[in-house]
Amino acid sequence: MCLIIFAYQENPQIPLVVAANRDELFARPTAQADFWQDQGSGQQILSGRDLQAGGTWLGITRGGRFAAVTNIRDPSQTEPRPRSRGDLTRQFLAGSESPRQYSESLTNNFEQFAGYNLLVGDSSSLFYVNNQEQKIWKLEAGIYGLSNGLLNSSWPKVQKGRDNLQSLMNSPDRLNTDSLISMMSDRSQASDAELPDTGIGKEIERKLSSAFILNPEREYGTLCSTALIFEKSGKMRFSEQNFDSLGNKTQGHAYQLLPV
Repeated sequence: MCLIIFAYQENPQIPLVVAANRDELFARPTAQADFWQDQGSGQQILSGRDLQAGGTWLGITRGGRFAAVTNIRDPSQTEPRPRSRGDLTRQFLAGSESPRQYSESLTNNFEQFAGYNLLVGDSSSLFYVNNQEQKIWKLEAGIYGLSNGLLNSSWPKVQKGRDNLQSLMNSPDRLNTDSLISMMSDRSQASDAELPDTGIGKEIERKLSSAFILNPEREYGTLCSTALIFEKSGKMRFSEQNFDSLGNKTQGHAYQLLPV
C-alpha cells in the first residue's frame, strides 16, 4: 500500500473515511478483497491478501477494527528483515487488543520489520505507528495523508489527496465509495520542482509522484484502490476496484457491513 488519505472524526456522523491505493510489483501473488478466516484466532477479516507472505495491506472486521500499512521509502535499508509488514495489520485485525495496547506492544520488535507506517483503530480510537522514528501517536480529529514518507509529509500527492478529501467532506452528498475511488485515480505527475528527494533519482520520483501509478517498464504500479466509510451507527461500507498492469479496471468488490 503506497497512498492512504483519510479523515478521522471530521464529521460526527462519519467518524472514519479512508481512500487508499495499493502499489505493488505485478508478479506478486494476491487475493482480491473478500472475507477470510484467520487460522489462529478464527476472526473473520475483510481484506485483500498478499499470498506470498500471508498478510494484508488494509482490512476491517465486522466488529469495526481497521488496519492499514505503507512502507517507508529508504534506499539505505538494503538488508532483508525477518517479518513481513503485512503481519502487522493481520495480527491487529485478528486480535482483541485495543489500538493503544497493540501499538505499544510493537515497540519490542520494531527492528524485525523494514520501515513502516501503520494505522490501527476501532470505534474508540485511531493510532499511528512509525518504526523508523519509533513513535506511537494517538490521532486527533483531522484529515491525514500517508505515502512512503512520514505522516502528512509534504509530498504533492499527499497534499493533493488531503485537499480533495476535504472537498468531499465539505459536501457530504458527494461522499461515497465511488467518489473516493475516483479521487484516487489521479494519474497526473508532479513537476520536478515539487518532487521530494528520497534517494531514488528524479525520473523514478516523477513516475511515483501521482496518486495512481503506472510504471509498466518496472512491472510495478497501482493494482487496486480501496474506499472505506465508517458511520456512527456502526455501518461500514467497503469497496475495492482492481486494475491490470496497464491501469485498466478489472474486477470490483463492494460490501456493506451492518452493526453487530
